[in-house]
Amino acid sequence: MKKVKYFYNTHTLRYDKLETPWRVRLLQFFGFLAASIVTGLLIVLISFNYIDNPKEKNLRRENNDMRDNYTVMQERVRQLQLQIDELERRDNKIYRTIFESAPIPDSARIKDSEARKEVSLIQKLGDNELVDGMRDQLNNLSLKLAFQAKSYNEIDNMVKNKAKLLQSIPAIQPVSNKDLTRIASGFGWRIDPVYKSRKKHEGLDFTAPIGTPIYATADGVVREAGFNTGGYGNHVVINHGYGYETLYGHMYRVKARAGEAVKRGEVIGWVGSTGKSTGPHCHYEVHRYGIPVDPIYYFYNDLTPGQFDRMVKLAATNNQSLD
Repeated sequence: MKKVKYFYNTHTLRYDKLETPWRVRLLQFFGFLAASIVTGLLIVLISFNYIDNPKEKNLRRENNDMRDNYTVMQERVRQLQLQIDELERRDNKIYRTIFESAPIPDSARIKDSEARKEVSLIQKLGDNELVDGMRDQLNNLSLKLAFQAKSYNEIDNMVKNKAKLLQSIPAIQPVSNKDLTRIASGFGWRIDPVYKSRKKHEGLDFTAPIGTPIYATADGVVREAGFNTGGYGNHVVINHGYGYETLYGHMYRVKARAGEAVKRGEVIGWVGSTGKSTGPHCHYEVHRYGIPVDPIYYFYNDLTPGQFDRMVKLAATNNQSLD
């Protein structure tokens, strides 16, 4: 039963039935509808912003886990980078130095500056880009590790071939010189015997009678043997491997042949005065990776410390060379 409401009419002094006009009822309806809509929107807005549904909770948790894992991985990558840098330093500065091997050039490895740029770039990226950046970093580290492993395999082979390496390093004088009286001219700037001008003398001159045996100073393979029109006359060039080559010039006669394997102490020719020479002598050079170096430091199998000191002083005399 519909509830009927009454009110006291002061004019008529009686109770009259309370009736609501249809306009007021319409306004009340629209007001209720508007309030319901606003309330619903507020509830939906609050729900979307502050209350996660199960799927969103899982996604949020996975996202947080991914960021945590990324931070851990970044630290691990940094530690690996430091370890690789230390291995590269030891590779170039210690291990390869011990075995007389040329260091690996920086261009063969990923430069540190480029790696730092990659790290700073990755830190500015979004989630998907972070994953891609991390993958690229790990790929770079994998490449560097593979390159380093290859280098250590080479060093391992060097260890196994240490005896061969020692036999391939020039270590004796090219002619018999027990009394240390045969060095006529040393390495460095000397007076040219023909043109009388200062010229770089890239070896040592050992005076000796014609026909004195000339010995290979280390094991190797003869690269050149015969007459040279550039001034060395009859000469021999031996490739010892590991970056070493030796040259023996102005021979009277050459015994070695190109392509022949020779041992340290083996006779490869005899002293003469062929080519651009002013007297019988053996011109001897040591090349390290194609660069002439002072042969005086490659006689350690022949000399005592006192003899070495004396020979250094003799070779340092600023005199005229014989070629």
